[in-house]
Amino acid sequence: MTVLIEDPLIAGMAIKRTLPLHESCRRLRELYPECPRVYGVAVMGDLSRRRWWPLTEALTGDRLEAMFDQALAESANRTAVAQQLAATLAHVVLGRVIPLLVLERRAWDTGLENLWVHVDSEGAIDWVGVVDPTLRALPDDPCFEARPRLRLGAPQGIVALPSEAALATWVAHRSHRTLAPLFGKLAAVSGGAMSVAAMWHLVGGAVVGAATRVPLLAGSSEWTSMRRGQAVLDALVGFGLPVRGGVRAGGKVLLN
Repeated sequence: MTVLIEDPLIAGMAIKRTLPLHESCRRLRELYPECPRVYGVAVMGDLSRRRWWPLTEALTGDRLEAMFDQALAESANRTAVAQQLAATLAHVVLGRVIPLLVLERRAWDTGLENLWVHVDSEGAIDWVGVVDPTLRALPDDPCFEARPRLRLGAPQGIVALPSEAALATWVAHRSHRTLAPLFGKLAAVSGGAMSVAAMWHLVGGAVVGAATRVPLLAGSSEWTSMRRGQAVLDALVGFGLPVRGGVRAGGKVLLN
């Protein structure tokens, strides 16, 4: 039996105007109603900013060091802590947008300047927000037919890219530009406990994992989901990133 949970952060959102991102994230939350923050993001303009901070502060401040040190205080294994934080960053930036991409052929901007994170009472990241809620989608997205056209030729809050390949490449490019400096900072903070290449392997795992789980929850096509996820991995490989292949983690070999 599904238990519906009213999340206080979600219940407290003050949405002044419903945008396509709001509608998509409502549908994503319905995939896992017991834990409604697992899928989707918040729009920062709808929220108070208590316990929120911009992801850019992971580079400009000591946020990442503090997270690493706090986790290290609970586990003396520097490699395990670095792996945990790398996986968190991979999920925040790319793993979280993949469900929307594979289900609805839409994506929010995963650029570093667009992302904020919410932390729980222990300082761990438990939700993600975006400053600019504009989605990228395809020209045949239902939103373009269902809503009146504006002077610029598109409904507010969504713009069209020409093809699935273009959408996958855009998501991969924006995510690459965000994760590359974050992984570099994490490698420095951890004293090289985990290589940047191994962090990119975790990104591949995040994409494959999301593309595999979502059809099981949504009852959608597994083949379509995996094809769209693999298109993002193809684009990342095209940028020279080692997101495919095997990497040892916890004694197991993971293949993307």
